Formats: sequence, structure tokens, C-alpha cells
Amino acid sequence: MAERAAPSAQVNRYTQAALADNTHRSYKADLAHFRAHGGAIPTTAVQLAEYLATFAATLAVATLRHRLIAIHRAHLEAGYPSPAMDSLVKRTMQGIRRTKGTAQRRVRALVKDDIIELVLTAEKQKPMKAARDAVLILVGFAGAFRRSELVSIRREDITAFDHGIEIHIRRTKTQQEKGHTVFIPCAKSSRCPVKALEQWLKLSGIEQGPVFRPINRHDQITSGKELTPQSVALVLKGVTSHAKSAEAAKSVAGHSLRAGYCTEAASVGVATHVIMEQTGHRSSATLAKYIRPLSRRKTPSLL
Repeated sequence: MAERAAPSAQVNRYTQAALADNTHRSYKADLAHFRAHGGAIPTTAVQLAEYLATFAATLAVATLRHRLIAIHRAHLEAGYPSPAMDSLVKRTMQGIRRTKGTAQRRVRALVKDDIIELVLTAEKQKPMKAARDAVLILVGFAGAFRRSELVSIRREDITAFDHGIEIHIRRTKTQQEKGHTVFIPCAKSSRCPVKALEQWLKLSGIEQGPVFRPINRHDQITSGKELTPQSVALVLKGVTSHAKSAEAAKSVAGHSLRAGYCTEAASVGVATHVIMEQTGHRSSATLAKYIRPLSRRKTPSLL
């Protein structure tokens, strides 16, 4: 069998662009973990099965599955047959799933009352950080953004209207090419995401580039770079810890804002297709994770 020729730099650029930056980073981290524990590309089915079995007790099933995909892709991209397709590896994963179960860790959904409480707490910080964290929470919730989308917002992609703002996200998890545009209406309450954003932009002096940037302990913006997606979770955990408790903060993550929007919208009767328009979900099946529990809680007693 003839050896496959290496692709050109141009082909590599396009294949790199096929996946989101976060996906590339996560696959890279998965391979680094595999190699750090004796793995290599190529590897054998036995070695891969042993790796999965070794970490079955400490890693979630979803994490192992993600690692397996990364290793599988690495083999195919290097021109090697993938050991992930071997029956031994498939049976090993099947056994791990049956032994551990596949229930996903559910983060706490931050609904309207939580959001108001967190914003009031965030506003007690130094002026610059207070303004940034408050708008991060409000816009993240109102726009139902994933954490990677939230930190990617740029000043030039925000369009103001009399009754709200339109924010264009250039690349999302499900819309890599055309992106996704979200409209956030002005709120009647004192904690309006549109007004909070206007105040933050005025205070920070940001006229172009990333809207959400790092702030040091002296309450100064440190660079023109955007926050990392992980920073969203850290901000939420920190504010939740002060507003509620350290224990409550453990169940909060970057996804809590998006989950909270879906939960709140469903609870007040917003139509599924309207929620999907805001969130960018392609399927209502994902939304059902938030809507079905609410429907169950409204089940009337027959006694």
C-alpha cells in the first residue's frame, strides 16, 4: 500500500478551521493526558483498553468518551488504523458505561432571582470589576450564550436599537461558518443588560475588540485580549460564593447562565421555537432537558 503524501499547508489551514478552537484545545489536552500516561500514536487496542480501564474509576464516562474520540482522530489524521474501532476497546467502553452509568453532571441553572442576587453582589466590588462582572452575568443570561460565545463578543459586532441590542457571534459550536445573531431587549427592571453593557463600555473606554477583558487586583484592564472561557466559570463561582455559599458555588459553572435562560424561559411559557432562536439550538431534544423537569413538576395530583 502506497504511503499517503503529506497534505499541503493550505489543506492543513482548512482542516484546522473545520473545528472550533475550543474543540482543538480539548482534543490536544486529551492527547497530552494519554501521552503523559504512557500512550503514543499509534497505539494498540490492548494499550488503549488498558488506558480506559485505568481511569474508569476517576474520570467521567463522558470524559473517557471524549478522550477516545481524540485518540481515534489522531490515528486517522496520521494515516494509521484506529484502535478505537477494535472490538476489545468497544467492549471495554460498554462495560465502563454499564458499570458507572452515563448520567451527565448537571450544573445549577441560574434563573432570574439568582441573576439579580449575583449582580447585586458583583456590584459591591471595585468599580471596574463590578461593572464588568455585572454585565458578564446579565448579558450571558439574557443572550443564553455559551461561555466561549460570551467571551468572544466584540464591540464592533454590537448594534444598538431603541428597544435593545443585537449581538453577532462570529463562530459558535453549531454555526462555524455564518455564526449566530442574538437580540437582547431592554429590560424594565433596574438590572437591564443593555444599560449595563452601555455603562461598562463607557467606563472601560472599549471602542473595538473584545468586550470582556482581564482586570488586575488594582482594578485595571490589563490587556486588549478577551477573557478565557474558564474565566466565566471563575467569575460565577466567586460571586456565588459571596452571595450564597462556597457549597452553592460548587454546582455553578459557565453553562449555568445558558441553562438558566432555558429554564426561566420555559417556566414562563416562552414557546420552544422562540427559545431555540435565542439559544441557537438545532434540535428541541436538548431543550427538553430543561423543559421536561418543569413539566413534571406541574403534574396535577389525581388524589
